[in-house]
Amino acid sequence: MAGCFLALITSCQTAAPVSKNSAQESPYQNLGRNGKIYAAFYQQRAAEYEALCLQAYNIAKLRLDEALAQKSDKPLAIVSDIDETFLDNSYYAVERAKLGKDYDQKTWEEWTAKGIAKPLTGSQEFYQYAASKGIQVFYVTNRMEQERAGTLKNLKQYNFPLQNDTNLILRSKESSKENRRNDIAKNYTIVLLLGDNLSDFSGIFDKKSEAERSSAVKNSAEDFGKKFIIIPNVGYGDWESSFYHYQYNYTNQQKDSMMYDAVKANP
Repeated sequence: MAGCFLALITSCQTAAPVSKNSAQESPYQNLGRNGKIYAAFYQQRAAEYEALCLQAYNIAKLRLDEALAQKSDKPLAIVSDIDETFLDNSYYAVERAKLGKDYDQKTWEEWTAKGIAKPLTGSQEFYQYAASKGIQVFYVTNRMEQERAGTLKNLKQYNFPLQNDTNLILRSKESSKENRRNDIAKNYTIVLLLGDNLSDFSGIFDKKSEAERSSAVKNSAEDFGKKFIIIPNVGYGDWESSFYHYQYNYTNQQKDSMMYDAVKANP
């Protein structure tokens, strides 16, 4: 999600905390930028990644069929994120990393304006199937309003259904999607939520620590694969932001050292 990219480079007013071990104690690996390359290598080339996407959409289709067989006092809807949920933006990450640069909002908007992000394997068939069954498809994204034209261009290029112009709901103020989901729920029964980030599913995951996110996942165990359909994204997300305690003014070398120290070679 675009909002997650933005979070990692936004400045804070407070001074950056020092990592537990200094960069001098841990060899500088440039894990951030090199990690984007490795993540994109998997996302673009691995058949296993395609299989994971197909697995997610197949389960989603099964759940839709189950929902359609039940009575509802309101029309049915699905709520879906866009980036790394059905559109692949790893090409942007690679371009920035090869230039030795990080995400920034200006170049991100230049990328989305092109409308050329490719669909993930199986995504077109799933969203078209949902629409063909009369289910309203709502795209709730943290792309900004100024990205609407490029986003629409991308959706139309790959025939993702847009039953109404108001079904594309971009970010206006807050990054949390909870209020936007609640607005949809006033008129529709939301039978499925699809995303690559936990905050795509519920406000219980918003801005939580690593431990809190893990606990919330376990407490919501029955929802995954039933109402929550998650697509893997190892390139970026709140999993990364939560590790830095949502402090966004660490240097690349500080973040590198923290990551290096955090992973373990022994159980």
